[in-house]
Amino acid sequence: MAVVALVPHRARPAAAELAGQAIVWLEGRGHKVRVPEPDALAPELAARAWPEAELAAGLDLAVSLGGDGTMLRTVDLLGSTGVPVLGVNVGHLGYLAAVEPEAALEALRRFFAGEFTIEARMTLAVELAGRTCHALNEAVLEKTASGHTVRVRVVVNDDEFLTCSADGLIVATPTGSTAYNLSARGPIVSPAHRALVVTPVSPHMLFDRSLVLGPDETVRLVVLGTRPASLTVDGNDLGRLAPGDEVVCRAGAHDAAFVAFGRRDFHQVLKAKFRLADA
Repeated sequence: MAVVALVPHRARPAAAELAGQAIVWLEGRGHKVRVPEPDALAPELAARAWPEAELAAGLDLAVSLGGDGTMLRTVDLLGSTGVPVLGVNVGHLGYLAAVEPEAALEALRRFFAGEFTIEARMTLAVELAGRTCHALNEAVLEKTASGHTVRVRVVVNDDEFLTCSADGLIVATPTGSTAYNLSARGPIVSPAHRALVVTPVSPHMLFDRSLVLGPDETVRLVVLGTRPASLTVDGNDLGRLAPGDEVVCRAGAHDAAFVAFGRRDFHQVLKAKFRLADA
């Protein structure tokens, strides 16, 4: 018997419907099901509601039923437990998902039959004022007011690199290289690689290139000048930073574990999801 968490996108009825089907399949085979309390809105899910802070304890598998944002939320709920995540695309892009909705129950069968592999994804540890949180995609330090920039000192391995004036600064993982980093014209990095990608957003300076660092390197961002900045980690707003405040980013001590079936060619997934055409 296993304990499985289902994390459906709470605003998509198709995700709740698929979660209901998964509950029938799982409980019919003697498994226990948990659904995070804020996501257990449908009647069939409410009876399996579980406190978010306790969701990962004793868990064997987490199933994300939504888009890439739901995958990020699922990884965040699991913390550093190493519980594997099975992504089912009930979203628009579904770049991180392993299967489409019609294959969800078959994917569960294959998981419990041991017909799967684990794809390790590097995470990002983000430290602010003595608090550490973890990200799968990125940390973003950015301006708080339109028409202004934020000034940031970038320190790499305790050595000052440069002072950047920009709309923002992204520190991304390889997984996050295809998220905001991509929109800011940063490099696409294979998720099999381990690196920190530092990309300025609309920089007001001649140096406008990304900096790709090794997984053992550390990036410290110091807010300069008189204007505050905001910090967002995987879409979660961590609040305002005053001038002088610092954010430290480094590779997370624990990887996220994604369930995969067979060989998943990153380059072909990239081409398909972003509809890249041959010349």
